[in-house]
Amino acid sequence: MTSSDSPDNAAETPETPAARTGVAAMDWAAASADPQYRAAVVDLLGALAYGELAAFERLAEDAKLAPTMADKAELAKMASAEFHHFERLRDRLAEIGEEPAQAMEPFVAAYDGFHKQTAPSDWLEGLVKAYVGDSIASDFYREVAARLDSDTRALVLAVLDDTGHGGFAVEKVRAAIDADPRVGGRLALWARRLMGEALSQSQRVVADRDALSTMLVGGVADGFDLAEVGRMFSRITEAHTKRMAALGLAA
Repeated sequence: MTSSDSPDNAAETPETPAARTGVAAMDWAAASADPQYRAAVVDLLGALAYGELAAFERLAEDAKLAPTMADKAELAKMASAEFHHFERLRDRLAEIGEEPAQAMEPFVAAYDGFHKQTAPSDWLEGLVKAYVGDSIASDFYREVAARLDSDTRALVLAVLDDTGHGGFAVEKVRAAIDADPRVGGRLALWARRLMGEALSQSQRVVADRDALSTMLVGGVADGFDLAEVGRMFSRITEAHTKRMAALGLAA
């Protein structure tokens, strides 16, 4: 999944290395002794792996809509970065004794459904989707990563690194709005739709997998309580608003 965050617009999380306790203070060898935690991490890595593979496919497809050869090349480079992220997750699943395709399978329908419902109609909508829509999911996974063992956390954060799409999308969308201010209204509506769909997708993925649900509500690892869930979504919403402003769009 494309992550378009920078230090200025990424969702802020309350976790710091000094504050980590429980599973978050362990490495994988220690934490995975709990079968429930192991199952939750396998689900998480499977979801992320398929998300990265889907992002690769979508960026390669979006390149067909690009107006110039330089733009096509830029998207191809970003697609390649997403595929490398997928490879790291696939290899990690194999390393811990899991079949990557089997780990990804439960999430295919949710991701494919999301991308079908939010297929861009043009080049600019594709850029906004990658910058705004995918970043919402990335923010959610970063929040979860703060509560994972140190090895898994490092991998998750690494594959959520910016692929360069953020600055590229901002430049192109702002230029389009400057050329025709009417574009801004259409793209703002599109971005609001993306946010709703992205949040719904994240909730569906978690709700459909018992191991992930249990981890997030505190049954495994250091999960969220209800108050923290509210704060988490407030941080995600704030980061979304900052991204919209960077694009020159009204949230």
